Amino acid sequence: MAAESEGTPCWADATFGDIEGAKRFYGELLGWTYGDSLPEYGNYTQAYVDGKAVAALMPPVPGHEVPAAWTLYLASPDAAATTVKIRENGGEVLVEPMRVGEFGTMALARDPGGTAFGVWQSGSHEGFGARNVPGAYCWAEVFTRDPEKADPFFRAVFGYGLKRVEDDAVDFALYDLGADPVLGRMKMTEDFPPEVPPYMNVYFTVADCDAAVEQAKALGAQLRFGPLTIPFGRFATLTDPQGAPFSLIDGTTTGGEMPKFADVA
Repeated sequence: MAAESEGTPCWADATFGDIEGAKRFYGELLGWTYGDSLPEYGNYTQAYVDGKAVAALMPPVPGHEVPAAWTLYLASPDAAATTVKIRENGGEVLVEPMRVGEFGTMALARDPGGTAFGVWQSGSHEGFGARNVPGAYCWAEVFTRDPEKADPFFRAVFGYGLKRVEDDAVDFALYDLGADPVLGRMKMTEDFPPEVPPYMNVYFTVADCDAAVEQAKALGAQLRFGPLTIPFGRFATLTDPQGAPFSLIDGTTTGGEMPKFADVA
């Protein structure tokens, strides 16, 4: 697998206080199996679907407890250069570029509106081994209260094109690389409680959204939105038993009229 183009979502991981509970939840819901924990890398544990890497789970660093959350990593050919651009465009670098053995180099950052994300410069680990199959990553969206900050920031750092939906009822945009959309951007409305921070909403593929939602609820998740059928699939948004938001989508069940998007210069 070739290294991804700069700005392409290439990996996702999450930090959980109860790592065994998280492994059970996502294992039962998404069919994940797990590799050995790596104590030299903070007990980082990779998840697999049909033998292909799809995500990873890890406990918090001792003494640095953080809320459970998914982190989406965007590909970079040079993580150090990307962190320079992050700072130059008003973002904050949370973790400086750090070599992770032979696997690659990572950094963590926040955009000017507070949305956290990762940067990944691949070595032997080039990212997702599978996408768009049940249990694997499918899509992600920047959920922000400040699209006027997020849009110019991500465009400047990763070179995205921008298309905004032609609908006065919703502030939604697509970030693209060439002709291919790689991320969505959704403005958080007043429906989101003020204590909910901006975040990257990561979507995982399922064969049947409704059945997966019921299973997730039975495993302790809370349904936040949906299921709803749109032209891109039938999806729902949940928080897992430890409070991490995520979405499920069945891309084979579609409906409704495809929205119109306008290029933004």
